[in-house]
Amino acid sequence: MTVQALRPRPKRDAVLCFVLALWFAIFTAPTTQASPGTGGDPFLKEPIWVYNNWTAYDELADVVRLTEDLAMRELDEIVRLRGLGVRIDYYVMDAFWYARSGGYRRWRTRDWPVGPDRWLEACRQHGIVPGLWFGTNTLTKIHAVPAWQSSLNERGEAMSFYAGGFLADFMEVLQLWYDRGIRLFKFDFADFGAAAAGTERVHTHHEIRLRNTRAFREELRAFRERNPGVVLVAFNGFGGDMESTAAPFPFEDIVDLQWLDVFDSLYAGDPRPADVPHMNFWRSVDVYSDHMVRRFEQSGVPLPRIDSTAFMIGHTGSNYFRGINAWQGSLLLTVARGGWVNTVHGNLEFLDDDRARWFARLQSLYAPLQQAGTTRSFGGLPGDAEPYGYVSAEPGGALYTVVNPSQRVAAIRLPRASRDQPLNSGGRVLFRDAGFEPRLQRNSIQLGPGQLALVGFGRYANPVHDLGVQEDVQIPRKIEPLPVLFTGDDSGRIAEAAIDPPPTGDLRIVMQQRYTDGSIIRSKSHGDMANFLTITADQDGKSVRVVTRYDKVIWSGLSWAVGEIRRSDIDSTKPIRVRLSSAERDFPVVLDGQAFRVTY
Repeated sequence: MTVQALRPRPKRDAVLCFVLALWFAIFTAPTTQASPGTGGDPFLKEPIWVYNNWTAYDELADVVRLTEDLAMRELDEIVRLRGLGVRIDYYVMDAFWYARSGGYRRWRTRDWPVGPDRWLEACRQHGIVPGLWFGTNTLTKIHAVPAWQSSLNERGEAMSFYAGGFLADFMEVLQLWYDRGIRLFKFDFADFGAAAAGTERVHTHHEIRLRNTRAFREELRAFRERNPGVVLVAFNGFGGDMESTAAPFPFEDIVDLQWLDVFDSLYAGDPRPADVPHMNFWRSVDVYSDHMVRRFEQSGVPLPRIDSTAFMIGHTGSNYFRGINAWQGSLLLTVARGGWVNTVHGNLEFLDDDRARWFARLQSLYAPLQQAGTTRSFGGLPGDAEPYGYVSAEPGGALYTVVNPSQRVAAIRLPRASRDQPLNSGGRVLFRDAGFEPRLQRNSIQLGPGQLALVGFGRYANPVHDLGVQEDVQIPRKIEPLPVLFTGDDSGRIAEAAIDPPPTGDLRIVMQQRYTDGSIIRSKSHGDMANFLTITADQDGKSVRVVTRYDKVIWSGLSWAVGEIRRSDIDSTKPIRVRLSSAERDFPVVLDGQAFRVTY
């Protein structure tokens, strides 16, 4: 078990981070002419839709292996979905397609007896553009081939870009696969602090990062210039603090905006729960991605260049065995965020024909607005549980996707995307979570606790665009905080309260785990988090059932728990004793508790 303590950073440290970020941008300015990506202008001519098969298999948080049969099955699903109107342009083969000793030149023989030929040919026949995952300069289930040895660091885990033979050989590999038809290259797990063995003390850590960054960026710039139509996407290692929504800002791992001179997109973190408690676990996951997109935007990355990487369906550990749960809201937020690289992960067979048609309708609805690049974020900070949203507008109308991440009914103003946008009037709720019915006024909307909704104005306020109700996300029609005080024991790992049963409705309990200074602690466990952060209840010594939705193995950790006691399980004549507990042992903790009466 590991834990991350997220403590408030002093204001002077935040200012220092900003100064360092500015100095970094100036000091590392390239000497060559800037590419079309400078200033955030996309290399792409239009938004693209990318399928990535990670979470259909998972060899990190699970034991589901990537095989040729699995990859071809998902290709068949792409063909089926396209026949139903879904747009998918690219198919990216994610991690572990390669032989351990092949230097990214050979595929795993056990799983790909004749290599990628059948997959590449099928992509060509169906007009699907293939892509490949690379671990950049880290050894992720791959051995250092002879050409890389002179760049290998002392730990034998990563290679320097600026010293030794790795970079030249790696660029040869990329060219080899471009010549074979690969057009999208995904770079993950980059380590710009790697120095060749014996040279770590020749330069400072900062100088090593600068040299590595410059060397790789210039090679990617040249690779892009000589290879038309290439798409380059950056994942882990290219900036941003993604562990938690409670992390301080500006990022300690600075986002170098000059990466936009070579990459089509920067990703904003794999899906995980935010440090914002929700009864519906998947809504907290939505809030995480929205928070990270906002933080990247605040770091200067334009929305079209951010890949939220939020849509993952499938039944593996990396996406917490999500299956197809709450997929509509996740997909809506993916398109609403305005990114031009829209990535879909996982088991496409989970999208049956009816779901595929809904998927296609949503794509079609947002397509002209994504292309126009007019999307703007608005409202509060998602990670602070403040209502927020996205607006995409054109002269004929606008779409607003809005979220209330708080434990209360809340209204949010719907601002115009620009002065050119007509004043809002005659809007229509096109999609919402089940339960609470949003109350739309001209320039604002009231949402239930934890609720998502889509609103159309102008030509979009038309019943033809109705997308229905997300039935697997139930929002209370009423919520009321109860005057309850939880008292902790000396360890801080247990807190209890006696609660009089509310006259009507269910009882919702919310727990947040904190460090003693008030900062949030995100704990990790190899087991079910509902057995680590627990909510139990009894009446007169008899156990009372508590309904939870966070009962999962959560590789990214969790800092909260939410449970509900149904009215049917409560004896209205006796007080309910509620007990909160944490199995955290590495740090002293304090458990905050709240209680609410909710009516569905």
